[in-house]
Amino acid sequence: MAEPDGRTLGDEEVAAAERVIRSGMLNSVWGTEARALEREIARLYGTRHAITCSSGTAALHLSVVAAAPDPGDEIITTPITDFGTVAPILAQNAVPVFADVDPCDGNLDPGSVAALIGPRTKAIMAVHLFGAPARVAELRALADEHGLTLIEDCAQAWLTELPGGRLAGTAGQVGCLSLQQWKHITCGDGGVAITDDDELAGRMRLFSDKGWDRAAGRSHAAFALNYRMTELQAAVARAQLAKLPGVVAARRRTAAQLIDALKGLPRIRLPRQDGHAWWLFPIVCQDGNAPELAAHLAKAGIPARAGYLAEPLNRAPVWDAAVYGTSRYPLDGYRPNPCPQAERMVERTLLVIDWNENYTAAHVELIAAEITVLYQGLTRPRHAH
Repeated sequence: MAEPDGRTLGDEEVAAAERVIRSGMLNSVWGTEARALEREIARLYGTRHAITCSSGTAALHLSVVAAAPDPGDEIITTPITDFGTVAPILAQNAVPVFADVDPCDGNLDPGSVAALIGPRTKAIMAVHLFGAPARVAELRALADEHGLTLIEDCAQAWLTELPGGRLAGTAGQVGCLSLQQWKHITCGDGGVAITDDDELAGRMRLFSDKGWDRAAGRSHAAFALNYRMTELQAAVARAQLAKLPGVVAARRRTAAQLIDALKGLPRIRLPRQDGHAWWLFPIVCQDGNAPELAAHLAKAGIPARAGYLAEPLNRAPVWDAAVYGTSRYPLDGYRPNPCPQAERMVERTLLVIDWNENYTAAHVELIAAEITVLYQGLTRPRHAH
């Protein structure tokens, strides 16, 4: 299978970059593109504020800053995610606490989250994994009950819809979007944090700009980093943003075709289509044969892999390493929670197929045919001849 590259970069992005270069102003402090991108994303998501920054990880760091944990406070999150979800927690001297996941889709299990809330819990960071909507209504209820901040990591979930039609990223106090190379839309790297809260927006905007109170001259109001997006990134992102509805619609169309084609297979759990944005196409192999199926699909030229991660983040080697210099603070005495559902998913049951907007019905037919043939072979009773 010749894999389409899934990028929509073209003349519009070239024109946007040229516009910025010819303006002579590539810095967003004095330029216009980043502020325009913020207005456009805030309008798309129906939020009061959008704060652009240099990466999706930076956006998540801004969200942790907004939650304002004290050193040693805890933030509950998922072990099936990119490390960019967890690194900002450590960067603010807070402690990640890993809750287990729903084995149907790999998203946070609210019941597991509830059992882990304690006196030091400051926030819940949910991930809409692969573009599937997490159970954020339940998580927001938990957060409100305990006075916590709910952060939504929407790096893989542009235009993911929640029940009721609102967009993922708007159920929590802060939503975080990514413009990294392989996301639905891209400017190479880039991120956006969205919120309706004026105070949190002010905190995040200051932190993205070295704590510089621009209204007060060269005055720095708080400790902060430089996470500013450049005008080049913003201009390219604006051109990409115009293409986003078509990108998601195309992915949804072919994903629906593959679901229809695979519906008859036994012991295979297909993703729910409701609200899904299809960053990847995940399949749960209930017999635990995801590694074998992924290997067969890869040999057939289909970009598939088992587990998504080498290990869930609660089992990553990073927890045995120093954090700052030779110090393990804030992880002194820390051992991540076991997460048996997440561990089984990564080890045996989760299969992901790369997905993008350039797939055609022919691609879907090939993928469905190979999965059907190979899956039936892998699941055939051992005594069969």
